Amino acid sequence: MRSDLAHVPAAYEVRAFNGAAASENKIHDDTVAQRFGFRGALVPGVAVFAYMAHLPVARWGRAWLERGAADCRFLKPVYHGDLVRVTAAAEGEDLALLVESAEERCATGQAAIPPARAAPAVDSLPVGVPPAERPKASEESLGIGRALGITPFVVDRALLSSYLDEIGEIEPLYRAEGVVHPGQILRLANFALLQNVVLGPWIHGGSTIRFHSLARVGEELTLRSRITSNTVNKGHAIVAFDAIIVADGARIVAEIGHSAIWRPRQIAEAAAAEV
Repeated sequence: MRSDLAHVPAAYEVRAFNGAAASENKIHDDTVAQRFGFRGALVPGVAVFAYMAHLPVARWGRAWLERGAADCRFLKPVYHGDLVRVTAAAEGEDLALLVESAEERCATGQAAIPPARAAPAVDSLPVGVPPAERPKASEESLGIGRALGITPFVVDRALLSSYLDEIGEIEPLYRAEGVVHPGQILRLANFALLQNVVLGPWIHGGSTIRFHSLARVGEELTLRSRITSNTVNKGHAIVAFDAIIVADGARIVAEIGHSAIWRPRQIAEAAAAEV
């Protein structure tokens, strides 16, 4: 196992890519994002997390993917085509992560290999089934206690390769061992929102993730979850939920805590102005 800071580069740089330009979430569209006061379309938070994940793997290797943990908080947008610089500073045995782009602090986070503990039971969170007709996002459809499920997801070799190209990942472990990238794992939490409700423009606020095993090419990945809060802060409606990622219906890959601004205050203000 890689275990010391000698394996961690002073900085990891990558050119940001907006792989969600055609997404239903129009915050990733230049025109809509500019109406919200942004310079252009936002690169997804899960992609920014994927850039951040490079440095923990540089330090701990596959051990971090098997039993490591991380948190990330998104502060400022990352824009398509801009250079992203990720740095890590030692905090005891952990890494404090910082993402900067265009001279802005865009995201912060922490990575660690915490003390060992057993993974939760597969049935520790409820199963949710994406509805045939999704309701609009609301306080009711995103109510506390609701389960958000996803259609089973399989990463094959082609999908893994195209994703690694998209995020500019240079770590050889993923292709060599057929290991699903942590950015793809966290992305399943976004699927939980997208497949259960109809959202307007929305923004990923932050996440925590704790790994319990590797996800590999060809395994069927599913998500179980429970919404834990749906609150308003500074005019933004924010939903948070806990989730577990399960491989082949039997093995826990990761625990996730996920939060998103599902109704930015600009939308609420515009709706109020029309009344």
